[in-house]
Amino acid sequence: MLKGLIFDIKRFAVHDGNGIRTTVFFKGCPLKCLWCHNPEGISFKPQLAFYENKCINCGECAAVCSAGAQKITAAGHIYNREECVLCGGCERACLGNALTLYGKEMTVEELMPILLEDKPFYDNSGGGITLSGGECLCQPDFCAELLKNAKENGLNTAVDTCGFVPRAAIEKVMPFTDMFLYDIKAIDESVHIKCTGQSNRRILENLKYIDASGKKTEIRYPYVPGCNSGEAESIADFVGGFKNVTGVRVLPYHNYAGSKYLSLGMKNTLPGKLPDGEEIKSIEKLFKSCSLSKKVQ
Repeated sequence: MLKGLIFDIKRFAVHDGNGIRTTVFFKGCPLKCLWCHNPEGISFKPQLAFYENKCINCGECAAVCSAGAQKITAAGHIYNREECVLCGGCERACLGNALTLYGKEMTVEELMPILLEDKPFYDNSGGGITLSGGECLCQPDFCAELLKNAKENGLNTAVDTCGFVPRAAIEKVMPFTDMFLYDIKAIDESVHIKCTGQSNRRILENLKYIDASGKKTEIRYPYVPGCNSGEAESIADFVGGFKNVTGVRVLPYHNYAGSKYLSLGMKNTLPGKLPDGEEIKSIEKLFKSCSLSKKVQ
């Protein structure tokens, strides 16, 4: 039986496609974006996050941890990641919600009742479900099966992707996908490599393939000052010739994810500079002049 590695399910999402949606977040991403606001979705393996500010030193986690990874000492709570077996027992026992296990295997049969629960809201708002991540298309067989079941139950479907996946992954989900939400972080390859660790050639070629298939696609431009701030015009030029692109949505960078990096024991790579309103207005004006503007998110 196919299983997907899921790190979150967000109900009543209003920024992940049309209408009210439920978004399923898949674990694992092939890019290493400096500004990633979901660092818990980068690794392809489960991870336990320890939010120290929520810990009440109750000791319940240590009591159930057979691996000895959780300890309460005179200095406070100590979590040894090397000893942890990621069983999730401490998360269930924690009284302060200080421990979160990101990455749980789920079947399509387990997910569908959750996704169908809000179907009346989807129907009334033109919404549906969205698969996101991480990068959902790194688990293409499971995604295809989940989307197929969603369509059989009358749900609108969207796939949110960075595009850095094999063409075969896109082909598998294409028959069951109503719309793609597609990130373009940069057109300049050197900028893309600097910001994400990977070339953008596959990403741009896959977008051409999706557009030629006739599927509607919303382009998403995460605007990060000092990283890809000079790419808006190039993006407008590149996507302007596509027939099935519905527009470009600007995603202004924010640095809210700092606590996540700390809780996961990961290096915080978040840039320091935030966009200002005038910068966003200027970019919006550019895309609007090309008839590509979508609401800033």
